[in-house]
Amino acid sequence: MTNTAKRSVAMITGASSGIGLAIAHRLAKAGYDLALCARRQERLEAAKKDLAQYDTEVLIQSVDLRDEAAILSFFAAVKDRWGRLDVLVNNAGLGHKESLTAGKTESWREMLDVNVLALCICTREAVQLMRPAQKGHIVQVSSMSGHRVPAITGLYSATKFAVRSLTETLRRELRSQNSPIRVSSVSPGIVETEFAEKYYQSAEKAQNTYGQFPVLQAVDIAEAVAYAISQPAHVEVNDILMRPTQQSS
Repeated sequence: MTNTAKRSVAMITGASSGIGLAIAHRLAKAGYDLALCARRQERLEAAKKDLAQYDTEVLIQSVDLRDEAAILSFFAAVKDRWGRLDVLVNNAGLGHKESLTAGKTESWREMLDVNVLALCICTREAVQLMRPAQKGHIVQVSSMSGHRVPAITGLYSATKFAVRSLTETLRRELRSQNSPIRVSSVSPGIVETEFAEKYYQSAEKAQNTYGQFPVLQAVDIAEAVAYAISQPAHVEVNDILMRPTQQSS
């Protein structure tokens, strides 16, 4: 173990851009040391350089969340560096515009692997790191698509309904174990990130999505996460649902 300081440690998945990067900045400002993972190493290195403006320690590691061995290696690095984990933000997620009647199996599998299975693996490993300190907070960055089914959503919405169920299941498991670890979920509507361009495979369609009215920004989600984890130990914020004011559904 290379660091014995008692600063709080937060792990963020999908931290190289968008919501994950905004959360990293927000928690760095709040005094957290950070463990950041994503697939794109060059983006992580740029994030670490930018986060140097804060008085915080940052560990980065390129992780493909479809690979359990890579996830376990990252958790081992966190344990070696700090010996504990105070906050896990399961932010990583993706969507493919693939219908249930004609979608590609590999696209379905990637959504299930990243949005559901990787979230479960990260959660399990985080609980093991949090238990010795008898405290911790797990935050799932989900979606309003886990609360209603948008048109032409394919499998994506189903993965977010799974996150909703898994979050409540985790909360009940922890309560049955008399564990003080808390669980929160943040479910945003339309947020301006790289998501829409990747989902539609079109920069024009992404621009149309984000230009129809003032949409949420990544910093809005970061503030919601910061609110949830800053509550006193006897308060558990279970789910934050947030939409742009002009979003109708």
